[in-house]
Amino acid sequence: MTERMIETRGIRLCTESFGAPSDPPILLVMGAVSSMKWWPDPLVERLVGAGRFVIRYDHRDTGRSTTQPPGPPRYTVDDMADDVIAVLDGYGLPRAHLVGMSLGGMLSQIVALKAPERVCSLTLIAAQFLGDLGFEPPPLSPALLAHFATMATLDWRHEPAVLDFMVEAGRLNSSERRPYDTDLARRVAAGEFRRSHCIQSMMNHASLTGGERWYHRTHELRPPLLVIHGALDPVVPHVHGAALGRTVPGARLVTLEDAGHELHEADWPVIAEAILAHTRAPA
Repeated sequence: MTERMIETRGIRLCTESFGAPSDPPILLVMGAVSSMKWWPDPLVERLVGAGRFVIRYDHRDTGRSTTQPPGPPRYTVDDMADDVIAVLDGYGLPRAHLVGMSLGGMLSQIVALKAPERVCSLTLIAAQFLGDLGFEPPPLSPALLAHFATMATLDWRHEPAVLDFMVEAGRLNSSERRPYDTDLARRVAAGEFRRSHCIQSMMNHASLTGGERWYHRTHELRPPLLVIHGALDPVVPHVHGAALGRTVPGARLVTLEDAGHELHEADWPVIAEAILAHTRAPA
């Protein structure tokens, strides 16, 4: 693993790369309020072991990237999509395979619409369909909303309390059909707490604006599309993945039957195999 800081438009993005730069490049784009460390290392290792050059990075306001004080962000979804392109530029990559999770899926779609020449293929995991589903999807669960309401009294300087909050958020995002690995989640959360400039600033993502001009343009996506979605996703319901799969010609939908809004260890082999098959073409 090699860490690299990329300077772009007045900010710094912390990145890591794995594998040989001569291999087909995959850029992993994580979801909101999450640094790159939430991409499971064993999943990354599977991709690298099969001959991929894998890059991941910390979004603004997460990890070791530029962080502003807690509050409404001074950037938009469109700026974060430009960060994806900046990472490609920082590694001298004219194009790469994009793999986006949740908000990272939205950012990856925007990049594919804005600069399709930079995207060799697109993989969207637990990602939102940027259009009209034709009906109102299920709301967030009351338990998840109640949990996030506890932030009002959370002491963000107290590591055990913050770790408890992050671990419980992960549990509520996950499927109840499988055991939730509390120990693993706590280890990742602890690393997140200790390496972040300001852990509370990750919640700035909850106030993100922008991106509206890309809605209702999913049918314009040109890079080959792989959609991976949990059947039991409580945050971005599976209907979003199904809509992506039927709207884009040639798209392949992989449904993780027992998964929620998560990258569960039980699904790593299926996710890795699907991504590897989808990225066999050279970038």
